Amino acid sequence: MIIAVAALVLLALTLWLSDRSPKTDDAYVYADKVNVTSEVAGRIVEMPVHDNQRVKKGDLLFRLDPRPFEAALAQAKAQLDVLDKQIELTQRTVDSQRFNARAMEAAVAAARANAKQADDTLRRLEPLLEKGYAAPEDVDKARTAQRTSQAQLNSAELQARQADAAVSSVAALIAQKAAAQAQVVEAALRLEYTTVRAPFDGRIVALDTRVGQYSSPSKPIFTLIASDKWFVVANFRETDLKEIKPGTRATVYVMSDASQRFDGVVDSVGFGVTPTDGGASLDGLPRVARTINWVHVSQRFPVKIKVESPDESLFRLGASAIAILHRGEHAARQSIRP
Repeated sequence: MIIAVAALVLLALTLWLSDRSPKTDDAYVYADKVNVTSEVAGRIVEMPVHDNQRVKKGDLLFRLDPRPFEAALAQAKAQLDVLDKQIELTQRTVDSQRFNARAMEAAVAAARANAKQADDTLRRLEPLLEKGYAAPEDVDKARTAQRTSQAQLNSAELQARQADAAVSSVAALIAQKAAAQAQVVEAALRLEYTTVRAPFDGRIVALDTRVGQYSSPSKPIFTLIASDKWFVVANFRETDLKEIKPGTRATVYVMSDASQRFDGVVDSVGFGVTPTDGGASLDGLPRVARTINWVHVSQRFPVKIKVESPDESLFRLGASAIAILHRGEHAARQSIRP
């Protein structure tokens, strides 16, 4: 009788603990990662790293042949220098024409007055010629004076328009200079892109290239796994997610050494998965298979757990793990997302 009671108590305690601390071995180690590619196309001339190497932020990963980009930068700078000299020469011309602007305005005014006077004189003499009150020679002189004054007026107005055109040409050259300066900046940036450095501390994986290989922006050279933060993504049944939220304490183990315990805290709880039993397909969502498809069982949702003090020698991307959630225990919010 005593043994039966003890067994019932033990069973009740086990059920209570399993309800308070749901556990799953449907979990894996996760870390942020990036596919490292070059921003520009070129041939690799230096690569001081190897597969699975640990690197620090700022370490040289590889370098492309800089010579084509150095030549492009030199050409862009030369074009900018040519524009600077053109602007300088044109500006001198404009300054000279502006200096004579007042004289040109006076010349236009005088030429316009002379032309008007010549027109008036010719209009007065032509009727007198028909009546014999004016000599033909006087009319001819008036016509010549009228044509001369009109030509002088046209010349003065042309010089004024040339001054305006010179000012406009300087404005156009200045606009071209802005474009040339942008080309210099772009060429310098492309030259800078030939040197690729680590954006964060991490470990290189899937390196399958060598010096001499041609690199293009669309083709990854290798993958860089961030080593400063490690997570465990554990798929828990939806019935286990009650009261589970960011900040809930957790314990994780990795299969490579299940004797070591690591504390963690829930970073986030998944809000969508793709059903794998014939339901609607939701592109882009995690696919979590149900353990028994022919029986209606609880769906599983990924819970992302941030490991607080990971052992980098044990944590590898994709490694199997075990996760336990401690319902009701919460960490300070600032420790969740440092």
